[in-house]
Amino acid sequence: MTTPQGELLPTTRRALTHRIAVAQAEGRTPSLVAAVVRGGRAVWHGARTSVDGHGPDENVQYRIGSITKTFTAVLVLRLRDEGVLDLGDPLEKHLPGTGAGEATIAELLAHSGGLAAESPAPWWERTPGSLRPELADVLGKQPLLHPVGRRHHYSNPGYTLLGALVEKLRGASWEEVLQREVLDPLGLRRTGTRPSAPHAGGWAVHPWADVMLAEPVEDLGRMAPAGQLWSTTGDLARFAVFLTLGDDQVLGADTVREMRAPAAPAEAADVVDGAAYGLGLQIQHRDGRLLVGHSGSLPGFLANLTIGVEDDVAAVVLTNCTSGPLLAGVGADLVRIVAEAEPRIPEPWRPLREADSSVLELTGQWYWGTHAFALRLTPDGGVSLGPLSGQGRRSRFRANGDGSWTGLEGYYAGESLRAVRRPDGTVSHLDLGSFVFTRQPYDEGASVPGGVDPEGWRGIG
Repeated sequence: MTTPQGELLPTTRRALTHRIAVAQAEGRTPSLVAAVVRGGRAVWHGARTSVDGHGPDENVQYRIGSITKTFTAVLVLRLRDEGVLDLGDPLEKHLPGTGAGEATIAELLAHSGGLAAESPAPWWERTPGSLRPELADVLGKQPLLHPVGRRHHYSNPGYTLLGALVEKLRGASWEEVLQREVLDPLGLRRTGTRPSAPHAGGWAVHPWADVMLAEPVEDLGRMAPAGQLWSTTGDLARFAVFLTLGDDQVLGADTVREMRAPAAPAEAADVVDGAAYGLGLQIQHRDGRLLVGHSGSLPGFLANLTIGVEDDVAAVVLTNCTSGPLLAGVGADLVRIVAEAEPRIPEPWRPLREADSSVLELTGQWYWGTHAFALRLTPDGGVSLGPLSGQGRRSRFRANGDGSWTGLEGYYAGESLRAVRRPDGTVSHLDLGSFVFTRQPYDEGASVPGGVDPEGWRGIG
């Protein structure tokens, strides 16, 4: 029996259904709806509900809470890509007078701007936004609790500031800009700031009895950029594809890759947990794989978007309860189930169309001191350098067009790699940010810093 390309095997589908069934039953949530994405499209939808005959599907809206922050981050990065701002700019440069203007835009995106986690009382998630009409009402009298840039401290008011920044620079409301620049281009027709039928109602489930209490639905006003949105598993599946591949109508692949990179100082507990934060995206190392995405919660709702970029699998999970199933774990499990049951099939190997002979001669084994490294051509026209065996510093390098390369990751990110040639044109050594790589360990014919002992290699007599 064969399975059409892109579809999941029956055993995989059953395992996914079992996982969300356990989550809904043990988490005691009125309903739970999920989707899995692979190969650029949704390949599975599942739902569990306590109401017979009324199971939600991929078009039923749920409130997604802080996943809204990822949408706001996309708007800010569009401004950066257009040259309107720089992520290193202090907020004060573009939005003066907030009292929190020394934080940079990048620090606000990464929750390292030193701001408080919440706005002043009463609790903003369960009260109308009209109680906080101005930024000063959101920030309070003492916006900064920590030194700017020194620690990751999750801040809802920080994303209120970013939403206000978007409004100031675009000359339109955050909602209008989001609709025009993200929702419409990506075709997210069931995502918006207010519920549109069919949508789930939000509930609180009693901790000690199987009874429920309806939660209020508030318009968050100024706090909207931090958590206002409603969406569906269908729309968030499409959003996951965008966060994986990019879309030139919104943000290119390089920028969404930048969003997925750690951008905030990690505390010791975060290091132990394998958690980090990028530019509007949460990052987690779990089950041996790197996952990115975001969770969200508002009274009556929980939401999670998890992407395993290397596995080409993403999961969306939405519920309508205030507390219950731990959706980050559910999302990670859905990714794991598919990745392990049906591993990603790599693209066929294909030879390069052409290779520069002057670069080809550089490939092969090199030594940094006595450490053996290998230099390889990469399919994109660059090179990679890494240890011949075991762990160590490694990086891909982008060709600059002048015979040099720039590191793209790790220790060598941003560092320059070039081949140093002798007067006769032969290669003496590689220079990588002042490190000398030679064809033989401490090659006496190359320019090794400190020179080479003229007695050469020897044993102990």
